[in-house]
Amino acid sequence: MSNYLPPTLPLTGELESSAVLKKLISAHRYLAELKGVVSTIPNEEILISTLSLQEAKDSSEIENIITTHDELFKAEIFGNIIRSSAAKEVSQYASALRKGFKLVKDTGLLTNNHILTIQGELEKNAAGFRKLPGTALKNERTGEVVFTPPQDAGDIQKLMKNLELYINENDMCALDPLVKMALIHHQFETIHPFYDGNGRTGRIICILYLYAQGLLELPVLYLSRFIIQNKDEYYRLLQETRNTGDYEPWVIYMLSGIETTSRQTIEIIKNIKEIMADYKHRIRRDLPKIYSQDLLNNLFKHPYTKIEFLQKDIGKSRITATKYLEILTEAGFLQKEKIGKYNYYMNVPLFNALINLPKLNNNGEA
Repeated sequence: MSNYLPPTLPLTGELESSAVLKKLISAHRYLAELKGVVSTIPNEEILISTLSLQEAKDSSEIENIITTHDELFKAEIFGNIIRSSAAKEVSQYASALRKGFKLVKDTGLLTNNHILTIQGELEKNAAGFRKLPGTALKNERTGEVVFTPPQDAGDIQKLMKNLELYINENDMCALDPLVKMALIHHQFETIHPFYDGNGRTGRIICILYLYAQGLLELPVLYLSRFIIQNKDEYYRLLQETRNTGDYEPWVIYMLSGIETTSRQTIEIIKNIKEIMADYKHRIRRDLPKIYSQDLLNNLFKHPYTKIEFLQKDIGKSRITATKYLEILTEAGFLQKEKIGKYNYYMNVPLFNALINLPKLNNNGEA
């Protein structure tokens, strides 16, 4: 297949058809509801830490980087012991997402330098945009080349500069920002500017763009699980849109992803809030001498914790932190586990809330 050069942005033609406008209503409804639910969590680090790990796992799985939740959570607290390459890559994704969020939060922009930083954190290199020809996307099963992105380094630079302007200059077109997000993702994946990490970087860009547009308070809308469940359709529509120039099916697919993922994330956050409220009530009632908000935050910052983490968060001695964790385990709030000679403590209800995808009815209710 010959080298493909995508059109520069903004695109011409009808991009907000009646079908797209209809889908926008429900996508915005649930995205706004998600934004509201997020604002009711008192400590944003709880959601950023827990949900970014979930997104990291799912986004990496799309690229056939597979790890279990247990292995991933262990690697987060015992990185010097757990040496799984998949868990390491997933952890790098979570780190890249957090770093990108801070950059956008601090500047209000999502620039090419930010994108380069995100990809560099993902891949742990500074290769930058592709400079050498030879990149082609192949069918995993057959090895057949299905798409050849732009090959010339100059073309890649020009297209990425155009994309940067489109992301940050709202006056370039009057499209709804959710439609723009779909177009931005398609354009980025079509340019395929990096030697590696394009898919994962592109999915982080989606999240950060919605945050930059004020549609999210925190980067917690994660499309990767939706894409995993509809992976063939995702890749089919990416290529079909390039072939036909008809963006409507692609935009509707992405809007469906926003709606479905918003609904699921709303339920996950509601579940976490209920578990937190239950723990807060019972620890204050049954263990008032050890209760503090810092202790509660530690138990919900990550499904697994350990002595050093609690010691740091509550500002107590190692002996006191150990005592608190043992008391919480004895009372049934935590489950004590061991890896090698080290202990860690598992918040089982939080673990289950993160890994069990809510089943929704047509009204968006669990």
